[in-house]
Amino acid sequence: MIVTLIVICEVGFWVLLAAGLCLRYLARMPRLGAAVLLCEPLLEVVLLVVTAVDLKNGAAPDWKHGLAAVYIGFTAGYGHYTISRIDARFQHRFAGGPPPVLPPKSGRARARHERRLWLRTVVAAGVAYALLQGAIWYVGDGGGDTSSLAGWQGAALKAVLIHGLVALAYTLWPGKEPVDAGSREP
Repeated sequence: MIVTLIVICEVGFWVLLAAGLCLRYLARMPRLGAAVLLCEPLLEVVLLVVTAVDLKNGAAPDWKHGLAAVYIGFTAGYGHYTISRIDARFQHRFAGGPPPVLPPKSGRARARHERRLWLRTVVAAGVAYALLQGAIWYVGDGGGDTSSLAGWQGAALKAVLIHGLVALAYTLWPGKEPVDAGSREP
């Protein structure tokens, strides 16, 4: 049931995103489009509540509950970033907006971009870790096996470490500075 709900939340994310952008730019209803886009966090709240109820009803904690926590963490860390990037592309394609700015390809600007993305990964992993720890405490009181949830915590920390190494590599070896720093999509 949890996996199905995660899939429904992911599909719902993209449906709400498309509906919000269509309302905003194609139907020329920016306020209604913004209201639809603001409904997206409700999907994660529903997922969180259903996961908690599932554990409360005695379900053994397993990979599905960990995946739900990681999904919510990813949305917390990268949700706004994803929406704003897609919004810029949609505005350019369908509403005559300026071409979206691409991430820098090299140089100090790319290193700065990677460090900012790493901070988003830290937020995502932090939210996931906290949710998983809450579930461990909750289930641990009942004597349930929480090793699967602890494994997801380790995976979240590994993601932070690996992305941190990538950001560090770009910082230490930024590459040549681009000739045109204001690179835009063709």
